[in-house]
Amino acid sequence: MFPMNKTIDLHVHSTASDGTFTPTELVTEAKRCGLSAFALTDHDTVDGISEALAAGEASGFEVIPGVELSTEYNETEIHVVGLFIDPANTELQAELAKFRDNRDNRNLKMIEKLQEEGFRITAEDLYRLNPDTVVARPHIARYLVDSGQVKDLKTVFDKYIGDGCKCYVDRYKITPMQAVALIHQAGGLAILAHPCLYKMKRAELTAMIEELVAAGLNGIEAVYSCNQGSDEKDFRAMAEKYHLLLSGGSDFHGANKPYIHLGTGKGTMSVPHEFLEAMRTSFTK
Repeated sequence: MFPMNKTIDLHVHSTASDGTFTPTELVTEAKRCGLSAFALTDHDTVDGISEALAAGEASGFEVIPGVELSTEYNETEIHVVGLFIDPANTELQAELAKFRDNRDNRNLKMIEKLQEEGFRITAEDLYRLNPDTVVARPHIARYLVDSGQVKDLKTVFDKYIGDGCKCYVDRYKITPMQAVALIHQAGGLAILAHPCLYKMKRAELTAMIEELVAAGLNGIEAVYSCNQGSDEKDFRAMAEKYHLLLSGGSDFHGANKPYIHLGTGKGTMSVPHEFLEAMRTSFTK
């Protein structure tokens, strides 16, 4: 068992989705940062888990297999993280295949819209420059910046491919309740990710959490990079009220979110190893 003063990070992305560190590089970076464990939770894919687990085993570092599922609730995009999942689970693989097929078609549609706006971008070039990677919006944004067509990533998202912008195309989503069921089918724990980001009134957020609890939600990401004010205190109170596990993570994406650091978020975040121990204990209850 790791010393209880060690810290962890239960929300991390790799090149298997929209991060810039490979799964192996994440293990190296996590060890450098002094973490005792991290969870690989790529968006709607488990493709990086086998590499991460192998790298962790080779270096004596704990990697928790996970995934971050995109869902929709009352026209708001909600993310549900699955931890301790079986990445080979048949039901999970089938659903993720739907996400993958939709994502590829979505990229093509966004590229077409960008071309209509006069940008020089093709699917062939985009995929050629990003081999063995799940290509998503950050890769499109990076292409436009690196090719000198837009000054920075923020401008690409704010003006063109951010949610609701002129070149944005929506993606396939399930409900958060369906995500909870899918994660359970894969043997994992279902965690509501970054509740501070949903811009919901507290009553609406509480109503959604009550629906999720009824569907079997296991935990809430109370510790998060972008929490403000009393967010963490409030989410910890919700966890206590609804008997939910506490979770926490940085949402690390490497250079695609350079202001977020592995293990510490914006510099002050700290996720205690006790969270992980409580999750393990929950499996035996």
